[in-house]
Amino acid sequence: MKTRTPISIYIIVTIGLTIMAFEMFAHDSGYFSSPFFWGLMLIAVILLLIMNSIGDLIENQNFTNLSDEEKALYLKEKSTPYFQKLWNSAFKKQSATEEKDILIDHGFDGITELDNSLPKWWIGLFWFGCIFCAVYLTAFSFTDYAHPDAELAHETKTMLASIAEYEKTAPQVNLETAKYSADNIAEGQELFKTNCATCHGEGGKGGIGPNLTDSHWINVKQKSLFKNVIWMLENGSPNNPTMRPLIKEGTITGRDAEKIAAYIYHINQETAPITPAQGGAAPQGEEVHWENGNN
Repeated sequence: MKTRTPISIYIIVTIGLTIMAFEMFAHDSGYFSSPFFWGLMLIAVILLLIMNSIGDLIENQNFTNLSDEEKALYLKEKSTPYFQKLWNSAFKKQSATEEKDILIDHGFDGITELDNSLPKWWIGLFWFGCIFCAVYLTAFSFTDYAHPDAELAHETKTMLASIAEYEKTAPQVNLETAKYSADNIAEGQELFKTNCATCHGEGGKGGIGPNLTDSHWINVKQKSLFKNVIWMLENGSPNNPTMRPLIKEGTITGRDAEKIAAYIYHINQETAPITPAQGGAAPQGEEVHWENGNN
């Protein structure tokens, strides 16, 4: 009769497999604070203890059917700590007498073969790898676990939520407080595509609206280009009703306008203009020499 694996090992393995399953299938990592998780763990431990009690009853019944020699051998084996058994099964070598009992009756060129059992740690790793592979493939195939696109979407959603929360308490941006930042150019480009490119063309090259990359401007309301764009976005064009007061209408916020103005400043002052020969609109308005600086 073989000795049984301690109940503590079953509990540790069950907890590990449960955490692995929650990590793969749960929608977030907050399951440690979930009553469902701890309730499941409690039920699993109780079932394991019941299973262990039943195993004790079966073991006691089988023990009474053993001979005195078998009982002594069983008690000796049971007295050896579990991890010591694992160590012995992996590294302990047989004596010359023990090797005779497991010697396979064939050989070649003086080489003989022993019928050794595989180490328990190796078998354990093998089955763990099989179970992990099955769980991982199931999670990857039927959930969003380990999918880069899903992880990116989740992180983007979290980032946008934090930005929205910040903007609730952040000071409002207006013509006086707006500041140029090169960090706003990329976001300003996306906002420009959404709100401005229909009239002003891709990259500000012009179309229905004027070319924003050259030095000619129809409306000059501020001394700096950056602030002039903010003014136009807030008040609209007095010469053309198509250019609406986007901020006052609520189409964009002051912070959005700050980003759009940063992008327009970039394409007007920091890159070469898009000429008519390159597909840009012809200059409109008067040539303007803006004050140095972008605030």
